[in-house]
Amino acid sequence: MVDTRLVVDSIVTTARRAHENNVIGTMNVLAACAGEGSPVRKLVFKSSAHYYGCEQDDPAFFREEMRRPHPARTAIERDIVEAEKQVRDFGLKNDHVTVTVLRFANALGPDLRTSFQEWLDLPLVPTILGFDPRCQFLHEDDMAAALEHAVREDLDGIFNVAADGVLAMTEVISLLGKAPVPVLPPWGTKAALPVLRALGASPCPELLNQLRFGRGLDNRRFKATGFRFRYTTREAVLKLREHQRLAPILGRGGEGYRYESAVEEFLRFSPSVRAPNARPQLAAPANRAPGGAGRPTDAYGDLTAREVIAMLPSLGEADLRALRDHEAAGARRQSVLKAIDRLVAQEPAAR
Repeated sequence: MVDTRLVVDSIVTTARRAHENNVIGTMNVLAACAGEGSPVRKLVFKSSAHYYGCEQDDPAFFREEMRRPHPARTAIERDIVEAEKQVRDFGLKNDHVTVTVLRFANALGPDLRTSFQEWLDLPLVPTILGFDPRCQFLHEDDMAAALEHAVREDLDGIFNVAADGVLAMTEVISLLGKAPVPVLPPWGTKAALPVLRALGASPCPELLNQLRFGRGLDNRRFKATGFRFRYTTREAVLKLREHQRLAPILGRGGEGYRYESAVEEFLRFSPSVRAPNARPQLAAPANRAPGGAGRPTDAYGDLTAREVIAMLPSLGEADLRALRDHEAAGARRQSVLKAIDRLVAQEPAAR
């Protein structure tokens, strides 16, 4: 079981939903892993360096055996501490399961959306007057590689996952080719946040603490397991600069999800994943290609009108037309037919 659900950034959702996901959700996942007859023998839990917090008297580098020096300040930090406590209790009660907890530093990469990265995306980067905190980052490719490493190896315990090297905030901003703007007051910083939000910044409580004191993680224990980071903190920042320079040219959106019939069919109809009380298939596959997954009309009759309409934007023009013919010859749901017609009419304009 690789559990990467933990919300570690307030920018993602509301505090209430984050708590339900982080605390209640972790409780439910662990209960399933510990259930009678559970086949789970390894649990990899993706946590965050927010577990340690950020304070002025923090050590230069946190080691895994260190506890928080101060009580959790923010809702996200409290959630992370509580979720890790549940994982620790699970490990004590299930000694036949290898439990790996990975505490990740702030990650950077084009596929990520974090408050820290959005902060660094600003043309002028605001800083707190009188503070130049230390920053330690992790490239998104190393984050994925660390999870894979934990799956392949039997790593029991807690591991800090952060790139080698620490930079001052002013060094990070300089590497990005930008200028720091020390406009945030050292006292009453939160009073300036509405102005920053109006300018497109969305700082969260965890980010404000890091803009003051920063944080460093000792990564030697994880490297001792054989893992090698591809990027240092400096190199991760330089890769971010490359992305920031190319994004206006290449576009930030990228290509959207395209319907994969074979994957969707497996997820919908495999006896391994289908719920026991799921509705029976209403129509047999209509035009399966020999030896292949066929068109998106395969296993189509099991979908409601709402499910079909939600799927339509991921289809190309040929598949949309095939799906319309199938619908017109079968259920003839007007909402589906009209939604397909609208998308088909937009295709030439999109080209």
